[in-house]
Amino acid sequence: MRALTVVPRTGGSLAVSDVPEPEAGPGDLLVDGLAVGVCGTDKEIAAGDYGWAPPGRERLVIGHESLGRVRRAPSGSGFSPGDLVVGLVRRPDPVPCGACAHGQFDMCRNGRYTERGIKELDGYASESWAVEPEYAVRLDPGLAEVGMLMEPTSVVAKAWEQVDKVGARAWFEPRTALVTGAGPIGLLAALLGVQRGLDVHVLDRVTTGPKPALVADLGATYHSGAFDEAVAGARPDVVIEATGAADVVFDAIATTAPYGIVCLTGVSPAGRRITVDAGTLNREMVLENDVVVGSVNANTGHYATAAAALAEADPAWLVRLISRRVPLDRFAEAFAHEEDDVKVVVTLAGS
Repeated sequence: MRALTVVPRTGGSLAVSDVPEPEAGPGDLLVDGLAVGVCGTDKEIAAGDYGWAPPGRERLVIGHESLGRVRRAPSGSGFSPGDLVVGLVRRPDPVPCGACAHGQFDMCRNGRYTERGIKELDGYASESWAVEPEYAVRLDPGLAEVGMLMEPTSVVAKAWEQVDKVGARAWFEPRTALVTGAGPIGLLAALLGVQRGLDVHVLDRVTTGPKPALVADLGATYHSGAFDEAVAGARPDVVIEATGAADVVFDAIATTAPYGIVCLTGVSPAGRRITVDAGTLNREMVLENDVVVGSVNANTGHYATAAAALAEADPAWLVRLISRRVPLDRFAEAFAHEEDDVKVVVTLAGS
């Protein structure tokens, strides 16, 4: 069968390769791959910046934003042939650490976790794949066009959960949320914020293209331009930061209302230096009981929350998040940036 593979840490090695059919164990699901989403992590792996091949192998099958349809399911698995499914990304470390032992492998303490399509396990960008039932999530049949959005939605489901957990240290009744960045993570974070009944504001640098309308059609408010001008006077209770831009990160931290919570989901590039008034920032955070928390990856519960959120969303709005659908044999197009891209998808079935 064909799969999209790369030699990790080797730029220019991304290619469609012939690989063996998956070896599904007696308790595994055998799944026909439908599509995978392409995100910044995939582009970093393709560029040679990141990634680890399975032990003893040179190439890694990439793709962690999965979507497939069950071809074969063992009796008692809870799945049936024809079910629409996604596979989880992370697997717990073998020790395991305390977090992994309690099913919270997204919070692994020792770094020995593995991740499909990223770290030591083949991903889902193949014409078929196998997955253990406990690491698969069934989707509503109505999500057949957009199910690959499940993984990024699970990331923001975790982010909102972290906000809830931090807020629960005392009385907390947020009303206003600011999302910085209108990429897939930002837009999905805004979706979940609107579903929570919050007054959601989204900040991004673009003024044209699909993003402003996508935000408006959620019932949220779109802002563009410099941070201080765009959100002048705003004092959000919650900020979901999805750009990873260092200056935006610190602006967001300084913007919240008292007892504000900033959840960082974007990863900043190393090496960029900015000047920060650390004393004032520290003073405000202490005197206002503010919190900054980082969040990445997701566990099984977050995927279940994401599945429910997507099923509740307007299907037509979700479809509009998909900018381009590129067949497997034209994969290079999916990794090339186009100005109005939101989410680009590589299709696997019938490629």
